[in-house]
Amino acid sequence: MAEVISKTALYDGMSGLPTLVEQAVELSRRMDFISSCAPAQGRLLAVLAAGRDGGNIGETGTGCGVGLAWMVSAAGPDTRFVSVEFDPERAAACQALFAGQDNVEVLHGDWRLILPRGPFDLAVIDGGGGGKGTEAPADPTELLRPGGTVVLDDMHPPLDQWPPEQWSEKDGFGRDLDQARDYWFNHPDLLTTEFRVHPIAGAIVGTRRGTV
Repeated sequence: MAEVISKTALYDGMSGLPTLVEQAVELSRRMDFISSCAPAQGRLLAVLAAGRDGGNIGETGTGCGVGLAWMVSAAGPDTRFVSVEFDPERAAACQALFAGQDNVEVLHGDWRLILPRGPFDLAVIDGGGGGKGTEAPADPTELLRPGGTVVLDDMHPPLDQWPPEQWSEKDGFGRDLDQARDYWFNHPDLLTTEFRVHPIAGAIVGTRRGTV
Protein backbone atom coordinates (compact mmCIF):
# COMPACT_ATOMS: atom_id res chain seq x y z
CA MET A 1 0.00 0.00 0.00
CA ALA A 2 1.36 3.43 -0.95
CA GLU A 3 2.29 5.92 1.74
CA VAL A 4 -0.13 8.79 2.31
CA ILE A 5 1.62 12.12 1.86
CA SER A 6 0.38 15.66 2.32
CA LYS A 7 -0.06 17.13 -1.13
CA THR A 8 -0.97 20.44 0.47
CA ALA A 9 2.54 20.51 1.96
CA LEU A 10 4.00 20.34 -1.55
CA TYR A 11 3.04 24.01 -1.89
CA ASP A 12 5.22 25.06 1.05
CA GLY A 13 7.73 27.65 -0.08
CA MET A 14 6.26 28.00 -3.58
CA SER A 15 5.83 31.47 -5.05
CA GLY A 16 4.26 32.88 -8.17
CA LEU A 17 1.06 30.88 -7.86
CA PRO A 18 -2.22 32.31 -9.22
CA THR A 19 -3.93 34.31 -6.50
CA LEU A 20 -6.96 32.02 -6.38
CA VAL A 21 -4.70 28.98 -6.03
CA GLU A 22 -2.85 30.63 -3.15
CA GLN A 23 -6.17 31.31 -1.44
CA ALA A 24 -7.31 27.71 -1.89
CA VAL A 25 -4.01 26.35 -0.57
CA GLU A 26 -4.30 28.59 2.49
CA LEU A 27 -7.85 27.34 3.03
CA SER A 28 -6.52 23.77 2.86
CA ARG A 29 -3.96 24.56 5.53
CA ARG A 30 -6.55 26.17 7.79
CA MET A 31 -8.82 23.14 7.46
CA ASP A 32 -5.95 20.64 7.87
CA PHE A 33 -6.80 19.16 4.48
CA ILE A 34 -3.83 17.18 3.12
CA SER A 35 -5.35 15.90 -0.13
CA SER A 36 -5.13 19.06 -2.21
CA CYS A 37 -4.44 18.88 -5.92
CA ALA A 38 -0.64 18.59 -6.20
CA PRO A 39 1.18 21.46 -7.95
CA ALA A 40 2.11 19.36 -11.00
CA GLN A 41 -1.44 18.06 -11.30
CA GLY A 42 -2.74 21.62 -10.95
CA ARG A 43 -0.59 22.77 -13.85
CA LEU A 44 -1.93 19.89 -15.94
CA LEU A 45 -5.51 20.87 -15.10
CA ALA A 46 -4.74 24.49 -15.96
CA VAL A 47 -3.48 23.50 -19.42
CA LEU A 48 -6.50 21.28 -20.06
CA ALA A 49 -8.95 23.93 -18.84
CA ALA A 50 -7.33 26.60 -21.00
CA GLY A 51 -7.82 24.29 -23.97
CA ARG A 52 -11.56 24.18 -23.20
CA ASP A 53 -11.99 27.93 -22.86
CA GLY A 54 -15.66 28.82 -23.22
CA GLY A 55 -16.70 25.23 -22.53
CA ASN A 56 -18.37 23.30 -19.73
CA ILE A 57 -16.09 21.83 -17.04
CA GLY A 58 -17.14 19.55 -14.19
CA GLU A 59 -15.30 18.27 -11.13
CA THR A 60 -16.05 15.75 -8.40
CA GLY A 61 -14.28 16.14 -5.07
CA THR A 62 -13.77 19.89 -4.68
CA GLY A 63 -11.78 19.39 -1.49
CA CYS A 64 -10.68 22.88 -0.49
CA GLY A 65 -10.77 24.10 -4.08
CA VAL A 66 -7.12 23.94 -5.15
CA GLY A 67 -7.68 22.00 -8.39
CA LEU A 68 -10.72 24.09 -9.20
CA ALA A 69 -8.70 27.26 -8.58
CA TRP A 70 -6.02 26.12 -11.02
CA MET A 71 -8.64 25.61 -13.72
CA VAL A 72 -10.63 28.79 -13.06
CA SER A 73 -7.41 30.82 -13.11
CA ALA A 74 -6.50 29.42 -16.54
CA ALA A 75 -9.82 29.76 -18.36
CA GLY A 76 -11.86 32.79 -19.36
CA PRO A 77 -15.07 34.00 -17.71
CA ASP A 78 -17.19 32.36 -20.42
CA THR A 79 -16.06 28.92 -19.23
CA ARG A 80 -18.63 27.28 -16.95
CA PHE A 81 -17.50 25.29 -13.92
CA VAL A 82 -19.44 23.05 -11.57
CA SER A 83 -17.78 21.13 -8.75
CA VAL A 84 -19.27 18.95 -6.02
CA GLU A 85 -17.93 18.17 -2.54
CA PHE A 86 -19.36 15.57 -0.17
CA ASP A 87 -18.03 17.14 3.06
CA PRO A 88 -20.40 19.93 4.15
CA GLU A 89 -17.76 22.13 5.82
CA ARG A 90 -15.41 22.02 2.86
CA ALA A 91 -18.29 22.59 0.44
CA ALA A 92 -19.42 25.69 2.37
CA ALA A 93 -15.86 27.01 2.57
CA CYS A 94 -15.40 26.61 -1.18
CA GLN A 95 -18.73 28.25 -1.92
CA ALA A 96 -17.41 31.26 -0.02
CA LEU A 97 -14.01 31.08 -1.72
CA PHE A 98 -15.50 31.14 -5.23
CA ALA A 99 -18.39 33.48 -4.45
CA GLY A 100 -16.81 36.20 -6.59
CA GLN A 101 -16.59 33.92 -9.65
CA ASP A 102 -19.92 34.15 -11.46
CA ASN A 103 -19.05 31.21 -13.73
CA VAL A 104 -18.33 28.80 -10.85
CA GLU A 105 -20.87 26.69 -8.97
CA VAL A 106 -19.88 24.57 -5.97
CA LEU A 107 -22.40 21.96 -4.85
CA HIS A 108 -22.62 19.93 -1.65
CA GLY A 109 -23.51 16.27 -1.93
CA ASP A 110 -22.97 13.12 -3.95
CA TRP A 111 -20.80 13.33 -7.06
CA ARG A 112 -23.77 12.51 -9.29
CA LEU A 113 -25.16 15.99 -8.66
CA ILE A 114 -22.95 17.30 -11.46
CA LEU A 115 -24.47 15.00 -14.09
CA PRO A 116 -27.51 17.20 -14.87
CA ARG A 117 -25.02 20.05 -15.56
CA GLY A 118 -23.30 17.99 -18.25
CA PRO A 119 -22.26 16.72 -20.64
CA PHE A 120 -18.81 18.20 -20.11
CA ASP A 121 -15.94 19.23 -22.32
CA LEU A 122 -13.61 18.42 -19.41
CA ALA A 123 -14.43 16.35 -16.32
CA VAL A 124 -12.02 15.99 -13.40
CA ILE A 125 -12.90 12.93 -11.34
CA ASP A 126 -11.09 13.45 -8.05
CA GLY A 127 -13.95 12.41 -5.79
CA GLY A 128 -16.67 9.90 -6.60
CA GLY A 129 -17.12 8.45 -10.05
CA GLY A 130 -13.60 7.16 -10.57
CA GLY A 131 -14.31 3.56 -9.67
CA LYS A 132 -11.42 3.33 -7.20
CA GLY A 133 -13.67 2.25 -4.35
CA THR A 134 -16.90 0.35 -4.09
CA GLU A 135 -18.98 2.84 -6.07
CA ALA A 136 -19.73 2.32 -9.74
CA PRO A 137 -17.57 4.48 -12.01
CA ALA A 138 -19.03 7.26 -14.13
CA ASP A 139 -20.28 6.45 -17.61
CA PRO A 140 -18.11 8.52 -19.98
CA THR A 141 -20.91 8.64 -22.56
CA GLU A 142 -23.10 10.35 -19.96
CA LEU A 143 -20.33 12.47 -18.47
CA LEU A 144 -18.60 13.75 -21.61
CA ARG A 145 -19.44 15.28 -24.94
CA PRO A 146 -17.86 13.52 -27.93
CA GLY A 147 -14.26 14.73 -27.89
CA GLY A 148 -14.52 15.59 -24.20
CA THR A 149 -11.74 14.69 -21.78
CA VAL A 150 -11.80 12.99 -18.37
CA VAL A 151 -8.97 13.24 -15.84
CA LEU A 152 -8.40 11.02 -12.79
CA ASP A 153 -6.00 12.26 -10.13
CA ASP A 154 -4.41 10.34 -7.26
CA MET A 155 -3.07 7.45 -9.30
CA HIS A 156 -0.34 6.62 -6.85
CA PRO A 157 1.59 4.47 -6.96
CA PRO A 158 1.91 5.33 -10.66
CA LEU A 159 1.65 2.67 -13.32
CA ASP A 160 4.95 0.98 -14.19
CA GLN A 161 3.64 -1.52 -16.74
CA TRP A 162 0.44 -2.44 -18.54
CA PRO A 163 -1.32 -4.66 -17.85
CA PRO A 164 -0.24 -4.92 -14.20
CA GLU A 165 1.02 -8.29 -13.01
CA GLN A 166 -1.72 -8.34 -10.39
CA TRP A 167 -4.99 -6.44 -10.28
CA SER A 168 -4.58 -5.58 -6.61
CA GLU A 169 -2.55 -2.37 -6.35
CA LYS A 170 -3.89 -0.17 -3.56
CA ASP A 171 -3.23 3.48 -2.84
CA GLY A 172 -2.66 4.96 0.61
CA PHE A 173 -6.39 5.00 1.30
CA GLY A 174 -6.89 1.32 0.43
CA ARG A 175 -8.58 2.05 -2.89
CA ASP A 176 -8.14 -0.34 -5.82
CA LEU A 177 -6.31 1.65 -8.48
CA ASP A 178 -6.00 -1.20 -10.96
CA GLN A 179 -9.74 -1.74 -10.84
CA ALA A 180 -10.12 1.87 -11.96
CA ARG A 181 -7.39 1.48 -14.58
CA ASP A 182 -9.11 -1.57 -16.00
CA TYR A 183 -12.34 0.38 -16.44
CA TRP A 184 -10.93 3.59 -17.96
CA PHE A 185 -8.24 1.97 -20.12
CA ASN A 186 -10.55 -0.65 -21.59
CA HIS A 187 -13.73 1.39 -22.03
CA PRO A 188 -14.69 1.15 -25.72
CA ASP A 189 -15.74 4.81 -25.91
CA LEU A 190 -12.43 6.21 -24.66
CA LEU A 191 -8.87 6.73 -25.81
CA THR A 192 -6.89 6.66 -22.56
CA THR A 193 -3.36 7.08 -21.30
CA GLU A 194 -1.58 7.52 -17.97
CA PHE A 195 1.55 9.45 -17.13
CA ARG A 196 3.44 10.63 -14.09
CA VAL A 197 2.90 14.14 -12.80
CA HIS A 198 5.06 13.58 -9.69
CA PRO A 199 7.66 10.94 -8.79
CA ILE A 200 5.08 9.04 -6.76
CA ALA A 201 1.85 9.99 -8.55
CA GLY A 202 0.26 9.65 -11.95
CA ALA A 203 -2.85 10.85 -13.76
CA ILE A 204 -5.20 9.08 -16.15
CA VAL A 205 -6.43 11.15 -19.09
CA GLY A 206 -9.06 9.84 -21.49
CA THR A 207 -10.90 11.38 -24.42
CA ARG A 208 -14.32 10.26 -25.56
CA ARG A 209 -14.34 8.96 -29.10
CA GLY A 210 -16.52 10.68 -31.66
CA THR A 211 -16.83 13.91 -33.59
CA VAL A 212 -17.01 17.12 -31.59
